[in-house]
Amino acid sequence: MEDEGAEPGGNGGGGGGGGRPLGALCCRELRLLEFPERYVVRSADPDAPDHAFSVGRSDGLIEPLFEDSSSLTPKVSTIYGVVGTIKLPAGTYVLLITSREEVGSYLGFSIFHVTSMRFLVCNGSLKHSKSQEKRDEAYFMSLLRTLESTPGLYYSYERDLTLNLQRTCKLTEERMHKPLWKQADPRFVWNHNLMEDLIENKLDTFTIPVIQGSFQSVQFTLKDSPARITLISRRCNRRLGTRMWRRGANLEGSTANFIETEQILEFEGYRSSFIQIRGSIPLLWEQIVDLSYKPRLNIINHDETPKVVERHFRDLIQRYGETVAVDLTDKEGDEGRLSDAFAAEMEKLPYVGYVRFDFHDACGKGIFDNLQLLYDQIKENVENQGYLLINTDGEILIQQNGIVRVNCIDCLDRTNVTQSYVARKLLNLLLQQVGAFSSNECISMYTDIYEKFKNLWAEHGDEISLEYAGTHALKGDLVRYGRQTVSGIIKDGISALTRYYLNNFQDGIRQDALDLISGRYAVSRSGPPFQLNRFESSSALLFVNHTLSFICMQYLPVASALIVGGLTMTTLTLNQGGNSTHVISSVLLAGLSAGVVPLVKANWKQFCSRPRLCGLL
Repeated sequence: MEDEGAEPGGNGGGGGGGGRPLGALCCRELRLLEFPERYVVRSADPDAPDHAFSVGRSDGLIEPLFEDSSSLTPKVSTIYGVVGTIKLPAGTYVLLITSREEVGSYLGFSIFHVTSMRFLVCNGSLKHSKSQEKRDEAYFMSLLRTLESTPGLYYSYERDLTLNLQRTCKLTEERMHKPLWKQADPRFVWNHNLMEDLIENKLDTFTIPVIQGSFQSVQFTLKDSPARITLISRRCNRRLGTRMWRRGANLEGSTANFIETEQILEFEGYRSSFIQIRGSIPLLWEQIVDLSYKPRLNIINHDETPKVVERHFRDLIQRYGETVAVDLTDKEGDEGRLSDAFAAEMEKLPYVGYVRFDFHDACGKGIFDNLQLLYDQIKENVENQGYLLINTDGEILIQQNGIVRVNCIDCLDRTNVTQSYVARKLLNLLLQQVGAFSSNECISMYTDIYEKFKNLWAEHGDEISLEYAGTHALKGDLVRYGRQTVSGIIKDGISALTRYYLNNFQDGIRQDALDLISGRYAVSRSGPPFQLNRFESSSALLFVNHTLSFICMQYLPVASALIVGGLTMTTLTLNQGGNSTHVISSVLLAGLSAGVVPLVKANWKQFCSRPRLCGLL
């Protein structure tokens, strides 16, 4: 796959509309034909007839197909795209889009959300494998089943979604007519590693770049003219992972949960794009789950740390121009130690702006408007960096020449609230620029439009949070209403407990699945498939831990029920009175519950779901 050009200020996205580019054509509808010896994927798109390829069911061999002479009648089903292939020790698996939902348009082209996927199994050699090899393959296949339900995947058959509007405007005519995968920014192609077989076999019409992130769009009427705001986020694949198992940066300077968010306005022939980014604090740090509600943060002392931070920000400056980092973490506790370390490294980079703002201290009582204190500190930078503005003739009037990088600890909740605030400020400036607003008007004066804008950002925050943490975002009330509500506090509490459960008991397997799909874990067809990471010391221990983790995950709900139920029954019995049998049984149950607690805590390494395939950095 071609790497992208990275010039200063090249952070915009999506040029003009126009007809369907011939070079960027991808098949919009396909037929899957299932024969005994092979699968055949054939185009059902009238604009791309006679395109087909086959996949061997025993060896996974992919071959372009020009005619089908089979006399057998296959099972036929409709599919909507080929995401790619992955090779495991016992065979090849092909990932297909089996259902989709059209969620809107992007610069005149339809955008689809993946609602279901399916892996085709091509591992005929598995029946000849040894029992251990079958067990290994079974684990890999369980990871593939996890990937089939990956949230937040979007694509277009005609438009590359990985490039923002400003960068698309700078594409040459020659590149615009290349296949979509050649136009794409590899950082934001979720299936980048899966497309290799399709590319090698020159199956360009089947090779669709898929992004993971968010796509939200609202239409409204402003001053009697139709308008549309589109919010599109692109999640980077270079440090892909789950909330607790991918923190900070790797040695190359790529950070966890790095996301480029673009807000596009279309109004009276004008098009505008405003970009913000988020990403984990670019130090080497970790937060290993241990059944505690908030595991301790650990900053890894490494000689490369200064270079890691510098690599990260040099890359941002090359791609986006002037960069201002906004750190929203607490000034006290573990977050404070991490923030202090970040601030110390930023002092070594005088060419990068750095603002430290304790979000919880300033907005701890749900006072959203206190973010004005932060905005006052970065206002000059933000307004000088500007935004992309294209007039009705397609001329670029203004370009965005810098970026604001926002982080908290997870880069989810506080970050989304803050980015929505900055986006609102820039939207007001833009609408004043194009003459829709006078100098003293703002979007909050138009209730219906403002409500749509806030819901747009709240839903965007929920989707990004689901991909990293497995739950909706916290503090969504601050975005929707500018304050916290009772129902919002309850919802946040449920989400926080759900995150705790997922972090401790499911995310290890989910992390393995992401390491597998992204290519970070290299599958070997010779030798043991599982690499020992920092948590394992031998293959025997690895097998034992797999088994114990499975058993503990099965019985954890029982242990939890014993703890909660036992203590509850004891309290009710003693408070309300009861016969001696009830009292004795309740006390025994409470004792059993009390015994379960230290047992679980002492064996947290066996209870917690931990990644097996790769280390943390």
